[in-house]
Amino acid sequence: MRRDLDLRFRLMGFLPLLFFAGQTVHYWRFGGLGNLLWMCNTGNLLMAAGLFLGHREIIRAAAIWTLPGLGIWLWYVARDANLSSTLAHVGGIVIGMIALRRVRMDRVAWLYAFAWSLILQIAARLFTDPALNVNLAHSIQRGWESVFSSYWKFRLTLTLLIALILWLLGRALHWLWPATDQFVKENSQVA
Repeated sequence: MRRDLDLRFRLMGFLPLLFFAGQTVHYWRFGGLGNLLWMCNTGNLLMAAGLFLGHREIIRAAAIWTLPGLGIWLWYVARDANLSSTLAHVGGIVIGMIALRRVRMDRVAWLYAFAWSLILQIAARLFTDPALNVNLAHSIQRGWESVFSSYWKFRLTLTLLIALILWLLGRALHWLWPATDQFVKENSQVA
């Protein structure tokens, strides 16, 4: 019975993989494949990998990012969103929270999520068109130019804010679903 549950849990990774595939098709058809490197899009890919591999840290890092990803999406995109974008963001958070309920949250998962954001920041800067400004890797977010005199001040402030937000979300999720030593010991064979 436990092996069936483990298999079903891991197979749940096909859902975020499909969400990412939907976004890939959308950006292929309408241009801007670089948009796939947005944190929320790659978050689905990361979640799929974590679920398939049964890797708690990867699942936790991806799940933490679904929360600010959904908030940013609601603020900037939701009113003009297409089906693939809605599935990537709303579906991503649903799968993330289901997975977190199973693997629980430890106190350092936010560090993995933060490290992942730094890696994606560099990747977006190196591999995406500056006009897309994926993950704000190239320029100041429109509307904030009067607050920041240079991109690097903006980037440093944003990076510190991201670290704080991820830490707070990690604490909140740990409060909801703590990964205690006893839980980890009992479920060491499960994702």
